Amino acid sequence: MHDISQYQDFFIEYLKKQDIRKEPKNLYEPIEYILGLGGKRMRPVLTLMAAEVFDTDYKEALPAAMAVEVFHNFSLVHDDIMDDAPLRRGQVTVHEKWNLNTGILSGDTMLILAYQYFEKYEPGVFRDLAKLFSKTALEVCEGQQLDVDFEKRNDVSIQEYLKMIEYKTAVLVAAAMKMGAIVAKTSEKESDAIYDFGLNLGLAFQLQDDYLDAFGDPETFGKQVGGDIIENKKTYLYLKAVEFSSQEKASELQQLFSIELEDNFEKIETAKTIFNESGASKATQEAIEMYTFKAFETLEKMNINAVKKNILRTFGENLMGRKV
Repeated sequence: MHDISQYQDFFIEYLKKQDIRKEPKNLYEPIEYILGLGGKRMRPVLTLMAAEVFDTDYKEALPAAMAVEVFHNFSLVHDDIMDDAPLRRGQVTVHEKWNLNTGILSGDTMLILAYQYFEKYEPGVFRDLAKLFSKTALEVCEGQQLDVDFEKRNDVSIQEYLKMIEYKTAVLVAAAMKMGAIVAKTSEKESDAIYDFGLNLGLAFQLQDDYLDAFGDPETFGKQVGGDIIENKKTYLYLKAVEFSSQEKASELQQLFSIELEDNFEKIETAKTIFNESGASKATQEAIEMYTFKAFETLEKMNINAVKKNILRTFGENLMGRKV
């Protein structure tokens, strides 16, 4: 196996070879733009890693990894439209750089392009990849709708929130790993185990994203810090703060998350103060750690050698300590 940075390099090299520049230009340029914005390429890296965990050359998994990355970026283009987000990875979002209609249509095109990469596999592997991908894509959409619904509700529970982030984020991380296992034609038991590993890692990742949205460094986070607060999103931080706070402070936070302001600086700072003082920040960090260790417990049950387990563990540890 290789280290994470090597898998990133292998994937980026493959990505650069893809013929994305097609006509009409205004349809494909935004796709090339969003795919070229960088990021850690976490999901495709996991697909490549998973293939080699099960003794298959990473090259075999490159088309599946590309499908995962194209789909992920499709979801980001549409998420940014729904959130009216100005920045993605520190750069202007697609709908801001072009326009709303272009963002919608280019995103739709990316979903179809993602499926086309499975056509590079033999029928049996194609079937299993497409089946998993369709299930995952639907769950991601369901998770996104729950996220939107929660913005208008004041009775969201922790369990409901965790289900939402499982669908919106974690299932794609899990599917990325299982796709590598499918390409490697490993056993169903091992495929399911690496899916569970990815699912818990994905939950930890999204909780970390929630935390960084409030407390990340604007220079390294790549998105607008405080965006969830501005959008009144009922994140784990928010829900724990309401749970842990006095009635007075909880009411203040709930009122804060029911309004829209022109200048959000004070709103963001007030919310962050309540997050810290209530213990919600600490609870969120503890939850990130818990799901990461749940992933590691699953890893220990897998029938792979110690070196491979250590590579996957290192990936999880780096994810838990990320700043971006």
